[in-house]
Amino acid sequence: MQRQNWVGRILRGDRPMGRNLFILAASLALFALISCGVAYSNIARQPGSPGDVSLWRTMGLALFVLALITALGGVLGSLFEQAKRRSEEARRRGRS
Repeated sequence: MQRQNWVGRILRGDRPMGRNLFILAASLALFALISCGVAYSNIARQPGSPGDVSLWRTMGLALFVLALITALGGVLGSLFEQAKRRSEEARRRGRS
């Protein structure tokens, strides 16, 4: 019974998703920094290392772009949640 309520809350959207998107964006940005660090260090040039320098740079850039898009989604999600909350508060004040 508890699990059904938890799934129902997620599907209805009772919980704000902005924080989760910001955490995902920060994780993607961290992985982008790590992959760019590997590209500019001597690790990527060693024989037997996974991939080459251009692969690490491309992966870092792609992860960074994904982090930016995810952060934009988090910002827009928080913005719309705030607008929804304020309109509900204004509606309640209008009824009183």
